[in-house]
Amino acid sequence: MPALDAVEATLFWSAVTIGCYLVARFIARRWRFWWTSPLLLTPVMVGLVAVSLNAGYAEYIRSTHWLVLMLGPATVAFAIPIYEQRAVIRRHWPVLLLGVLVGSSIAMVAAFFMASWLGLSSTVQLSLMPRSTSTPFAMAVSDDIGGLPDLTAVFVILTGVCGAALGELLLKVMPLRSSLARGALFGMGAHGAGVAKAHQIGGEEGSIAGLVMVLAGLFNVMMAPVVAFLLR
Repeated sequence: MPALDAVEATLFWSAVTIGCYLVARFIARRWRFWWTSPLLLTPVMVGLVAVSLNAGYAEYIRSTHWLVLMLGPATVAFAIPIYEQRAVIRRHWPVLLLGVLVGSSIAMVAAFFMASWLGLSSTVQLSLMPRSTSTPFAMAVSDDIGGLPDLTAVFVILTGVCGAALGELLLKVMPLRSSLARGALFGMGAHGAGVAKAHQIGGEEGSIAGLVMVLAGLFNVMMAPVVAFLLR
């Protein structure tokens, strides 16, 4: 691939990323399987383009950093459906808060010890710890505790795709009849991808999933450094 200046590289790789996402979205609407999720297909297609052009990751992320920054406003936008379901949240906030505390703690500790059991490096262990929350929160936590934010983002995507697929399967075999339980399942287990899946089930489920995702992110930001220090 010929060398591009900063503006050309930004335009090119942004167009590639957005184009791959649109193609992945079309595929996901045509064939509804867990492996057709745009969260999974888009990185794969972008990676194939990068490999075919012999382009490095550093060049790509430098050219598309503005897309990463957009994750923050996108996460804040979840406040709208949360506000619409505020009456439900007021009724059930104790159990929601307890579920977030327990779920987040188990996710962080389990990821750390599983990585340790597999003999992965300490950097990878710390990068895995915040994988069970949305990307903006996870990358910030990973940077604070000594992990690699970009690697954490990959783990977040894999967790979201797998969590959404497994969550759909669990709903078929578990007697979760309340919208609160179904929404919390997806919000805690699959963050952003789970919220999207929960909204397909129902508006209340989607709002609860969004609330749980945001609360889990805040808890990770506050507690992950403490947990990482205790586990070292």
